[in-house]
Parts: sequence; C-alpha cells; structure tokens
Amino acid sequence: MANSIKSADFLMESRLADAANGDVNALFDLGIAFSTGAGGVDVDMIEAHKWFNLAALNGSEEAMMCRADISDDMTAREIAEAQRQARAWLQATDRRAA
Repeated sequence: MANSIKSADFLMESRLADAANGDVNALFDLGIAFSTGAGGVDVDMIEAHKWFNLAALNGSEEAMMCRADISDDMTAREIAEAQRQARAWLQATDRRAA
C-alpha cells in the first residue's frame, strides 16, 4: 500500500510540475483528480473547478464542459473562491491566461 501512495504522490507532483509549465493536459488531469478523488487526493470541488478553469483558459473545451458540470453543484461562494485560487495560481506561477 505504501508504494501505491508513493506513486500517487509522484503522479500528483508530476502533474503539478507540468501544470506550472503550462501543460493544458496536466491542468485538466488535476481537475479530474480533484473532482473524482483519482490519484489518491480527496474530492475537492473548489480545487477541481480551479484546475478546470485554468485548463479552460488555456483552450480546453473539455475542461469548459467539466467546469460547467461541477458548477451546477457548487455555491456562488465556492465558485468565487475557486476563481480567486485560479488567479492566485496564475500570479504565483507568473502565468497569464491564454
């Protein structure tokens, strides 16, 4: 079990590093992970929305659809927090929306 946790951690770290380098697929994968609990992370719709939003800003139509789907089950406050976190991530990684 420890090996599966280590591999899940590595996968998440790898996806985060790729996302920081502007990889739209990594951004989308992080949205999937947080919306489904894949990769050993807890389901977190605010995090999922953030990553889908970032992928959508970089041209992923699939991320746009996923973001819209999960938005239906989120409060306006949760969506606003996800958007704030997405802006903070863009600023922290010195990235701009495409």
